[in-house]
Amino acid sequence: MNKSDFHYHLPPELIAQQPLAARGGSRMLIMDRQTGKLQDSRFSQFIDLLHPNDLLTFNDTKVIPARLFAHKQSGGKVEILIERLEGQQALAHIKASKTPKPGAELILEHGHTCQVIEREQDLFRLRFPDQPPLLQLLDQIGHIPLPPYIQRADDDADQQRYQTVYAKHAGAVAAPTAGLHFDPDLLQAIAAKGVASAYVTLHVGAGTFQPVRTENLAEHIMHQEYYQVPPATVDAIRRARAQGGRVVAVGTTAVRALESAAGGGEIQAAQGETRLFITPGYRFNCVDALLTNFHLPESTLLMLISAFAGHAPIMQAYQHAIEQRYRFFSYGDAMAIF
Repeated sequence: MNKSDFHYHLPPELIAQQPLAARGGSRMLIMDRQTGKLQDSRFSQFIDLLHPNDLLTFNDTKVIPARLFAHKQSGGKVEILIERLEGQQALAHIKASKTPKPGAELILEHGHTCQVIEREQDLFRLRFPDQPPLLQLLDQIGHIPLPPYIQRADDDADQQRYQTVYAKHAGAVAAPTAGLHFDPDLLQAIAAKGVASAYVTLHVGAGTFQPVRTENLAEHIMHQEYYQVPPATVDAIRRARAQGGRVVAVGTTAVRALESAAGGGEIQAAQGETRLFITPGYRFNCVDALLTNFHLPESTLLMLISAFAGHAPIMQAYQHAIEQRYRFFSYGDAMAIF
């Protein structure tokens, strides 16, 4: 298929700029995966879609305050978006009027500094002083890396709301947004219904927002992200299957982690880097149902859900969502494909 097959026109006012007052206050479009039938609902009804013995799989990655503001010694402004942490070093995107050279020192807020070591393709390797530890430094001066389509600066509320309530392992620079709808009360109610929960980790990178630059999807090079599927999650999946339950992925990142660990066959515990690019024609080995948000036109995430539920039905569902004025993208409404 071609990139243009996944284009749709979205009125800008439908891009959610702020989270709703309550995490579970969103609308939800329910889609029957077999028939394509659509139903307008509320996320508060999500629990009604679940059966005892089903298994919800969540991505427990934690968003780090990965955006830093700095200036060169010459005074030129620099914006840094960390993509990956490696001890006291980081791979990062840099936005500046003139690209800094290896050896350049960047002056961060509150007098902290970092040094440009080298360029690695589209990224820059940066070295930070040993003290304070880099994660601690980010907590002190970093900003929540809101997606580029949110046209405002981050604020205090984003520290909580651009993070799932079950976030555990620091390393993402973008939230697994389907999980943002859950609050502790709903998780408790789901468990009381007899629905189990399990966790994978996939550190969402800034590459998730990068456009597909080739018209032919077969020529696209997928960005790389770290993932882990622990043995306990594999056991939970096998237990759910044995009891007749479904594996319900919360978000496309959970799908990519699970399908990467399945590797075209039975799922096994796994960790490492994945470049799995799921497009229509892909055969799913692990996931039976999916909760997701609405995704950007021509994005790899839209291609993934089109693979899951069919290209034409998904494009029709998106047109319905636009006509019904759903809220799109990270802080937007949900879509359940069962």
